[in-house]
Amino acid sequence: MTEQKAAITITQLTRYLKRVIEGNRHLQDVWLRGEISNFKRHSRGHMYLTLKDEQSRLQAVMFAADNARLLFKPEDGMKVLVRGQVSVYEPYGQYQLYIKEMQQDGIGNLYLAFEQLKKKLEEEGLFDPQFKKPLPAYPNKIGVITSPTGAAIRDVFTTIKRRFPRASLFVFPVHVQGELAAPAIVKAIETANALRQVDVLIVGRGGGSIEDLWAFNEEKVARAIFQSALPIISAVGHETDFTIADFVADVRAATPTAAAELAVPHLHDLEARLTDRLTRLALLMRNKLVREQERLKALERSYAFRSPLQLIRQKEQDLDRLWERLTTRMAHHVQKTNTALTQMDRLLFKHHPESQVNRSAKDLEHMTGRLTRSMAALQKTKQQSFRFTLSQLNALSPLAIMERGYSLTYKKGTIVKRVDQVQVEDELAVKLTDGSIDVKVMKKKGDNLND
Repeated sequence: MTEQKAAITITQLTRYLKRVIEGNRHLQDVWLRGEISNFKRHSRGHMYLTLKDEQSRLQAVMFAADNARLLFKPEDGMKVLVRGQVSVYEPYGQYQLYIKEMQQDGIGNLYLAFEQLKKKLEEEGLFDPQFKKPLPAYPNKIGVITSPTGAAIRDVFTTIKRRFPRASLFVFPVHVQGELAAPAIVKAIETANALRQVDVLIVGRGGGSIEDLWAFNEEKVARAIFQSALPIISAVGHETDFTIADFVADVRAATPTAAAELAVPHLHDLEARLTDRLTRLALLMRNKLVREQERLKALERSYAFRSPLQLIRQKEQDLDRLWERLTTRMAHHVQKTNTALTQMDRLLFKHHPESQVNRSAKDLEHMTGRLTRSMAALQKTKQQSFRFTLSQLNALSPLAIMERGYSLTYKKGTIVKRVDQVQVEDELAVKLTDGSIDVKVMKKKGDNLND
C-alpha cells in the first residue's frame, strides 16, 4: 500500500516564509549598498527598482510617502545606500526590500540635489543672460535681505556708507538657514517688489557649510529671484561658495562686501570722474571760444563786411536773373500745360457719349434702310414664286378637271375607281364641282367602259 504524504499549498508555503522573514529582526531594519537598475516611477509616485551588485539582484520598492523627502532623483546606474525591511510579496512569491531611506553612495545628497536642480533650472532658461537686469548706476535706496544680526549686514552697511553715503539702506530681516529660511527669503523678495521703495536688492549671508547655505539652493528661492522686477545681487558665503541663487541672480557677488561694492559707486571715483569731466568741459569750451573768435575775425575780413552795398547790388542782379529764369520757365510750363489740355479736350470730344450716340443713330438708320430694301426684294421674289406655284396647283387640281364635267364617286369615304368595287344596291356619293349627290346602284356594267 502506497504511503499517503501530507501536502500544503503554494499560498501556505509563501505565507509561512513571509512570517519567518518578517519575524527575523535582523531583516526588518537593514542597510544595503547596491546599484539601481530597472528604475520605474509609478504614476502614483511609488518607485520600483532593482538593487544589484556583481553577483545578486534584489527587487525593491519605495512608496511615495517615503520618497517624497528625497533631495535627488534616483536613476539607473546610480550607486545608493538604502535602509528598509525585507518581506515577501505574496502574489509573486518573491522576497523584496521595502525602502524607507535612500542616500547617494559616494556623493552627498545635498550636492546631488544641487546638481539636479541646477540642471533643471538651466534647461528652463532661468540662467539665461537675456533675462539679467542691469543694475542702476546711482541707486538711492538699497534693499538688503539677510539676517539682521549676521556679519553680512554689517559688511554691507559699512561698505555702502563708506563708498556712497547718500544711499539709504532698507533691511528685510530673514532667517538665512534652517527650514524657515527659504520661505522667509521668498516672502522678503515679494514684499520688496510690492513696496517698490528700493532700486536694487542684495540677497545673501555670510559663509557656512553647504547645509547652512542650503536655503539659497531651494527652488522656491531661485524662482522668486527670477520673477523679481527689481535687480538682485546675490551674495552668499565666500568666493568659493556657489549656490543656485548665484546663477539666477542678475549679478553674483563673491561676498556681501563685494555685493555692496557692486551696488553703489565709490564717492571718490565719482568726484574724480566729475573733476575729469569739468576739466574736459572747460577745455572744450575754451577751444570752442577760440574757434568762434577766429571765425568772427574771418567774417569781418570777408567781402560781405568790407563792401556790403556792392554785395547787395550783386544779389539784386542775381535776383533779377533768377526772376527772369523763373518767369520763362513758368510761361513754358503754362504753354505745355495748355497744349496738353487741348489734346485732352479733343480726345474727350472724340469719345464723348453724345458723339457715340449720333454715330450709332446713323449706323442704325443705314442698317434699317438696307433691311427694308432686302425685305421688299425678298417679298417680291416670294410673291412671284407663290403665283407660279399656285398656277401649277390650279392646273393639277381635281376641281379644275371637274369643271370640265368630271366627278368623283365615293363608297363609304373611299373613292371608286373600278366597277368591281361596288355592288347593286350600294349607296354611293358623287362629288361635283358645286356639291355632291347620293346615289344608289341599280345596275352595273363592267365589261367595257368605253361603250
